[in-house]
Formats: sequence, C-alpha cells, structure tokens
Amino acid sequence: MDFDDKVAIVTGASRGIGRAIALEFGSRNARVVVNYNQNSSAADEVVKAISKSGGDAFSHQADVSVFEQAEGLVRAAIEKYGDLHILVNNAGITRDGLIMTMSESEWDDVIRTNLKSTYNCCKAAIRHMLRRRYGRIINIASISGIMGNPGQTNYSASKAGQIGFTKALAREVASRTITVNAIAPGFIQTDIWSTVPEDTQKSLMDVIPLGRVGQPEEIAKAAAFLASDDAAYITGHTLAIDGGIAM
Repeated sequence: MDFDDKVAIVTGASRGIGRAIALEFGSRNARVVVNYNQNSSAADEVVKAISKSGGDAFSHQADVSVFEQAEGLVRAAIEKYGDLHILVNNAGITRDGLIMTMSESEWDDVIRTNLKSTYNCCKAAIRHMLRRRYGRIINIASISGIMGNPGQTNYSASKAGQIGFTKALAREVASRTITVNAIAPGFIQTDIWSTVPEDTQKSLMDVIPLGRVGQPEEIAKAAAFLASDDAAYITGHTLAIDGGIAM
C-alpha cells in the first residue's frame, strides 16, 4: 500500500488518531496536509516527523467547521501539490453531559465541529475528485454513532450523522471511481481516554471483549487500507475497530 504521488488531507491531525493517520500516510510516501485548528506546535511536530522519515508534508491552520476555511484548506493542498486524492475527516470534539444539563451551545459545537466539518471538507474536495474521476474519502466516526452512549447525545448524533452521510455520498460519487467509507473507533488510547477516571477505565474494560483499549496506530493502518487501491471495491462501509464492543 504505497501512496507514491498521492496527496492526502487529514483534518485534526495534530494529535491522537489524526496524528497517527498523518504519520502512517507519510510513511507510505503520501504528500500530507496536516490540518490543525489551534495547536500549531503539535502540527509542526507531525510535519517534522514525516519529513525526518523522508516524506513530504506541510501544516495548514483551518477551523473546518467553517466552510470558507475548509475550502481554503483544500485550495492550499491543490496549490501546493497540484492534486488531491485522499481526504480523511477526523476533526472532532466532545462536550459530554446528560441531556438534562447539556447546553444548547454544547450541542451545537459538537454537531458543527464533528458533522458539519465533514460536509464542508467533502463539498470543498469533491469537485476536484469528480473531475479527475478518482478519490478516497474516509470519515472517522465512532461506535457511539452505532450504539449510542449515555452522556453523549450530541457526540453520538454527530457520529451517526457521519455514518449516514458516508453511505449517501458513496452512492452519489461511486460512478466516478470515488469511494467513501467510515471508521468507527471504540476506546482508543488518546488524550481523551487519559482524562477518563481510572475506576471508569477499569469498568469499561469489562465491556471490551478483547480486554484492552486500541492504539491510534491501529486506526491509522485501517485508514491506509481504505485509502489504498487494494480497497477499490469497498465503499459505503463502516468499519468498527473497537475490540468487539459493537458486535
């Protein structure tokens, strides 16, 4: 799965799953656009890591929940590298709380950042992909969008929306050799997991058949497969990578 001459945008790539995906693509010779919203130093570290391994990357600041900024991100990628083949919609936030205490802004922020950003980036990128009759779009959803999760009505709704969006867009663009798939991670060892209280972490282990949390690199390798030509006959699919929780 070599990505020679392929150009990839990864949103929310300064940390966690997005960082792992950007590094994985870079290690496979993709030219990577490392998107970030606030943490420029972390994004620059990802670029340096890709460059150190012989890859080609640059960082670009954009709040992809705003269409004009998502459009600017796609334009910057094409201006820099002359093409765009792969889009990974990974940018996301959580604002957890029971619906009785969830504010309207906490609902709106999550829907806008997680779901509207997916629409924004796809709309900005799809015209180029349609013209060249090739593209790989991967949306990083969550098992919360499959199963639901108490205290996450906003997050679960945003991720379920991504899954429905994935299926609909896959049908729209399949005739142009563009595939659209989603990955639904379970509990992954990221900054968010580190904030979960230790007793809660232990109780969650009981519902994971494999008995452990996943690693960002495990999501990244699946993203690399779905972005490769080896996955050319897979579209509209949601791949759960969750240690068996949702089976």
